[in-house]
Amino acid sequence: QVQLVESGGGSVQAGGSLRISCIASGNIFGITVMAWYRQAPGRQRELVASITSEGYTTYADSVKGRFTVSRDNTKTTLTLQMNSLKPEDTAAYLCNAEKTSRLPYWGQGTQVTVAS
Repeated sequence: QVQLVESGGGSVQAGGSLRISCIASGNIFGITVMAWYRQAPGRQRELVASITSEGYTTYADSVKGRFTVSRDNTKTTLTLQMNSLKPEDTAAYLCNAEKTSRLPYWGQGTQVTVAS
C-alpha cells in the first residue's frame, strides 16, 4: 500500500502563488508516475500535471506556463508550484500515484481557493 498526504493548500488572491506538496509513504517502490488532479464542485476530476519516475512532465493546457510539477530525489515528495493563479483554479487538488498493474493511489486532497 501507498499512503499519500497532501499539504499546502489555502486561499489566495487572483494573480498570487501557492505551493502544494504530497508526501508518499509505505510501499513506494515501483511507483511509475505521480500526478496532481483537481476537482471543483459539479465538475469532473481533471489531470493538472504529472511526472514520471524519469522526470518527464505533462501539463493540462489550462495551467501550462503557470504551474510547475516536481519530485524530489528520494521520489517521496511531489510538489506543485502554482503561479498567476486564477479563480478558475479553485478546486480540491488530489495527489495520485500509479504502479504498473495496480489500481491508482489517491490522497485525501487539499483545497485551493482563488479569490477574484
